[in-house]
Amino acid sequence: MSHLIINNLTKTVGAKTLFKNVEFSLYPGERAGLIGVNGTGKSTLMSILAGEMEADSLSMDHPKKYQITYLKQEPEFDESLTVLETVFSGDSPILALNRSYERALKNMMVDSSSTELQDELMKIQEGMEQENAWDINALAKTALTKLGIDMFDAPVGELSGGQKKRVALAKALIEPADLILLDEPTNHLDAISTEWLQETLLRMGSAMLFVTHDRYFLDAVSTHIFELADQTMYTHKGNYGDYLENKAIRDEMAASSQQKLENRFRSELKWIRRGAKARSTKQKARIQRFEEIKENVQKENDNTSLELSMQSQRLGKKIIEGENLSMAFGDKVIFRNFDFLLQGGDRIGIVGPNGAGKSTLLKILAGEYEPTEGKIEYGSTVKIAHFTQHLPEMDESQRMIEYIQEISSDYEAAKGVRLSATQMLERFLFPSNAHGTQIGKLSGGERKRLYLLKLLMEQPNILLLDEPTNDLDIQTLSVLEDFLENFPGVVITISHDRFFLDRIARKLWTTGTGQILEYQGLYSDFIKEKAEPAAEVPEFVEPVEQEAPKKQQPKKKLTFNEQREYNGILDEIAEIEAKIESCEEEMATAGADFEKLNRLTLEVDELTAKYDEKIERWTYLQEIAES
Repeated sequence: MSHLIINNLTKTVGAKTLFKNVEFSLYPGERAGLIGVNGTGKSTLMSILAGEMEADSLSMDHPKKYQITYLKQEPEFDESLTVLETVFSGDSPILALNRSYERALKNMMVDSSSTELQDELMKIQEGMEQENAWDINALAKTALTKLGIDMFDAPVGELSGGQKKRVALAKALIEPADLILLDEPTNHLDAISTEWLQETLLRMGSAMLFVTHDRYFLDAVSTHIFELADQTMYTHKGNYGDYLENKAIRDEMAASSQQKLENRFRSELKWIRRGAKARSTKQKARIQRFEEIKENVQKENDNTSLELSMQSQRLGKKIIEGENLSMAFGDKVIFRNFDFLLQGGDRIGIVGPNGAGKSTLLKILAGEYEPTEGKIEYGSTVKIAHFTQHLPEMDESQRMIEYIQEISSDYEAAKGVRLSATQMLERFLFPSNAHGTQIGKLSGGERKRLYLLKLLMEQPNILLLDEPTNDLDIQTLSVLEDFLENFPGVVITISHDRFFLDRIARKLWTTGTGQILEYQGLYSDFIKEKAEPAAEVPEFVEPVEQEAPKKQQPKKKLTFNEQREYNGILDEIAEIEAKIESCEEEMATAGADFEKLNRLTLEVDELTAKYDEKIERWTYLQEIAES
């Protein structure tokens, strides 16, 4: 079986150790999402696996003929090649055959009467048949089309950065590979293209390791989550939802381990979720105990949760009003006749295809562009912060703490609480020992996070955010979303991130038709309605004959063996609960013993699966016993 086993992977950049003695394995069909805060080395790790960067130490075990395909965040191409030539530019013989076919086809279009060219094309077509290369050819063109690229013969050098990334993605999808490495594959993709990519990856049998901030994508595609933190890698079996559930349990346990409430809460939650029916005194008592534990755990979590609410300058009754706004660049009309009136607390997402004027609209709201027609009026108390896709120049010799203190040495949160610049950096996941780091040593995602914090430190009351989720890690996105949910002013954002828009936006402005239309509701609902037009209601519906009433089945009773199993199953469940609790207590005291933590995590996963099985069996037997 094709496999990849990594041991003793260590990488240091300058004085910073990114990760040390990392171990993991990947087998065919396993799709691991790689997550971690910006700067922990996700892209570096993938570059090492792809053979483009040296590790300090690495043991890499795989079969001799093991093919790896790598999609970089910023792909590099021979810009003189066409789109199709680029997609077929791999080393595989089947791709070389497709290159020859496309070249011969192009030559035939120039001189269709040449018998020599005809013979060459025929010979290549025979080779395509023998090697089953037509499937790759069709897949390449389908992938490009689904990803919004239809100029197959256009030189790659004429494409935008986003288009080049999509061409590189198509190339990665068609190359025969045992392992596919994808670094932010959903960047520059709209929701429909992202859905197609999800379905495509799920059908592929290769092992995969991918970095993404798209949490819906991560949840849909991953079979494992690899988390880079504390210079090591934690492996979690299951998708992103499973990871979040397990992480929440561990965090709750760490937050109030002395009371040991979380251990009981976990067990009771599993029991309640499995549909326990309050038909006996014992069950009623257990449900009551679950509610008490749940309430106590919530109190503990409320006391230890991160306060992310903020104080901003008060907005007056008049905020921003636009009347009959139109925008055009020369003969190209972006939108026309747009009226809007912002209200306090508005949460608006701007969505639409690339080039449809989303960023232009945001710049008009920020006062950076004048509309071609119409007028826009601002209230006297409005204070706007505009987060753009491209960061302004930053002094690379300046230290992080100095950069933030240029705005303010402290920050006024809600309820009169003041936070220092140091505390705010920590809230945005910059550890205190890194506050003196020079900006030039930060990764692109870390710089973006720092710039975002600086804007928020200005305490605006209107936030205009242009693709804030690009290049931000999931943890930072969660912090940002918490901030925005508690932000007392107006938020207007452009994003392709479905999860982010669903959590933040309650109203959409849609572009792309020459008009800006308003949609009330979640982005996921909007995409679903757009992809699935309402079915027509038939004029006449045949009456449905009612089925004859079924004969009542005799009540089922427990067999002798089932009765014996039923009598002892609650004790077995309690025994498994005790083992889970014991493992979690050991995890709480394991500290930095990562080998022990991994072993205990696997043991808890096995016990939890056994627990679920017993609960399902108990529920089944309970229903028969009480029928």
